[in-house]
Amino acid sequence: MNPAYPAMPRVLIQTADFDLARVIADLRAGDGRIGAVCSFVGTVRDRTAGTPSSISSLELEHYPGMTEASIEAMIDAAHQRFDIFGARVVHRIGLLQPRDQIVLVAVTSAHRGQSFQACEFLMDYLKTQAPFWKKEQTPDGANWVDARVSDDLALAKWGLTSPQGGNAG
Repeated sequence: MNPAYPAMPRVLIQTADFDLARVIADLRAGDGRIGAVCSFVGTVRDRTAGTPSSISSLELEHYPGMTEASIEAMIDAAHQRFDIFGARVVHRIGLLQPRDQIVLVAVTSAHRGQSFQACEFLMDYLKTQAPFWKKEQTPDGANWVDARVSDDLALAKWGLTSPQGGNAG
């Protein structure tokens, strides 16, 4: 571990942008067992799927304390399902613009298969279970983002279901 950068918690909810390389370096620090690192970085799109309206901004809200606890539980579930060494989730809140980074999920393991699966599992879980609320600003006005059927289907492939009123992801 680099003494200039203290170790990061497993879950970070923040308004500031994140540095992918720094998060990965922290996750890998001092662990010689790691043979695979998989990551997913989500960015703000300038359009909503299936609509012609452009998005000028996206605002994210969360429930402090509850959000972090929910994501910690997701990481614990990933550790139980997959042979992984570590995981980090960084999620931004506040006002974001198209092309801004919004979420990072990173996972380490001995082999790529477990990292890929755990990363996908965490992202699917995050999209449906984490208490975030998203509001898109379009030329037609502001709209709260509804949960997507495709996100529920992605979660179902892991044998899980989304509770009524899950994440508006």
